[in-house]
Amino acid sequence: MYEKELSVLKKKGRFRSRKIYNSSLKDFASNDYLGLANNSQILEKSYQMIKGESYGAKASMLVNGYNEYHQLLEEYLCEINNYPAGIIVGSGFLANMSIFEALARKGDLILLDEEYHASGRVGVELSQAEVRYFKHNNLEDLILKLKDSVYFNRIFVGVEGIYSMSGDLVSKEILKYLSVKQQIVTIIDEAHSVGVVGENLMGVLDLYKLPTNRTIKIGTLGKSLGSYGAYILGSKEIISFLENRAKGIIYTTALSNFDTIYAYFALKEIKHNLSFYQDEISKRKELLNIDSLIWIKESDKTILEKQKRVEEKGFLIGAIRPPTTIKPIFRVTARLSESLDSLKELKRLLDE
Repeated sequence: MYEKELSVLKKKGRFRSRKIYNSSLKDFASNDYLGLANNSQILEKSYQMIKGESYGAKASMLVNGYNEYHQLLEEYLCEINNYPAGIIVGSGFLANMSIFEALARKGDLILLDEEYHASGRVGVELSQAEVRYFKHNNLEDLILKLKDSVYFNRIFVGVEGIYSMSGDLVSKEILKYLSVKQQIVTIIDEAHSVGVVGENLMGVLDLYKLPTNRTIKIGTLGKSLGSYGAYILGSKEIISFLENRAKGIIYTTALSNFDTIYAYFALKEIKHNLSFYQDEISKRKELLNIDSLIWIKESDKTILEKQKRVEEKGFLIGAIRPPTTIKPIFRVTARLSESLDSLKELKRLLDE
């Protein structure tokens, strides 16, 4: 049925398949930036907290899947991020889809940075709002595309804290401009910036010391926090509206109790050992001369062959191809690891 389409993908070098990599490889491909996915202390604390209870949530949040573990994590996220309300969701993809599908209506305007990731692009297609894209991190183009904004009921602007396929931080000037525009709701996806930047490692709002009012923050539990799932932070009105209208929240099983509590203890780990993580992150940023923990190098059509050669040397790195990016790129995450001296190995990798 799809033989022709699959054949075309193979000819274009865009064919993909799942692969189980050797666990002995030195992993610089994952988004486990702080190495918390393998933290034995967090694992033990999480297990002991829910021991004897259900590990899964068993139902959607609006049936009986919501419990004290979800509430504990939501309240802690609100406290450390200075937001009045929050909600846990199944994944970052669901979070983006839920926000744009539910909040933006006919007569509204959505502007996305052209490098905003796929979940947001899918989400805006589900809305009936007018959608525009502005040049990456370009304030002038954003202002130009907001020229007729008075003709729209509501305006949403979507940016990422750190752009996942370039490692760029969102422009501070863009966020400062948006923060004083009362008619604009700014949506900031901090999936790759939480645990990486900021005085408290809580992302770009923390880094730039910007107010959280009239912003919606999306964060993931599955990257720096080493768990699975995501969260949305915003005003009480916004979160209540999402509870009532967002299909990705209403019709999906709630996040598992174990994933929820694991993320809670991961946040506690970051807070209690903040200086250690800040120091280790600084070393990696200095080594690679980057602002995030994502290092990018352009490649060509032979990228998979080159990745294989690096793999034979004992390293796993990301080989990203179109249409995810315009050109093939190697994506290296300068992550921490409990199981190896990742800074030393990162230096070795750069010599390959």
